[in-house]
Amino acid sequence: MTENLPPCPKCSCEYTYGMNALAVCPECGHEWVPGESSAQSADAAGERVVKDAVGNVLSDGDTVTVVKTLKVKGSPSGIKAGTKVRNIRLVDGADGHDIDCKVDGFGAMQLKSGVVKKA
Repeated sequence: MTENLPPCPKCSCEYTYGMNALAVCPECGHEWVPGESSAQSADAAGERVVKDAVGNVLSDGDTVTVVKTLKVKGSPSGIKAGTKVRNIRLVDGADGHDIDCKVDGFGAMQLKSGVVKKA
């Protein structure tokens, strides 16, 4: 069965094995879906597409509006819906947070693209 699986795209190990719908590399621990190599090459080329809550494509420097009230640790009020955030920067953040920005009254923070819309 291992002869049908491709080698690991990260370390080129040929001893990959299948686990449910994923292929797993025993040497580096990388997991991927076999047959989605075109999506991986697009990510490697830097062609990552980030969309807002309504499907608009976001880019660095855009102005966005928060679509729902967000709780912020240490703040009694949080970020209200309708707050404008200017000059966003797209990043690969932790836990799905892909927007790095400064929010007036709160300072620097990261937001998820699903809670903003392009202004």
